[in-house]
Amino acid sequence: MGISEILASVDREIALLQQARALLSGSAAPAPKKKVGRPRKVVAAPKKAAAVAPAAKPARKKKRNLSPEGRARIAEAVKRRWAAQKAAAAK
Repeated sequence: MGISEILASVDREIALLQQARALLSGSAAPAPKKKVGRPRKVVAAPKKAAAVAPAAKPARKKKRNLSPEGRARIAEAVKRRWAAQKAAAAK
């Protein structure tokens, strides 16, 4: 008997004992514990269309690349902005 089988057996015994305790104490069965976290997304079963080819996946947008010249212009603009902020803070 493997460890997983032993653990499953112990869990079954615990569940049976909890049910027996609930019956003896006269209360209803204990409510299941509420799960913590975001609930899983429920996916509806896909509808089957008669004699329709499967829809093609929409094409992903191409990744936009920045040219070295554009990157240099942005870097220069940021340096000018920082210099202006330092000058304003020094006043």
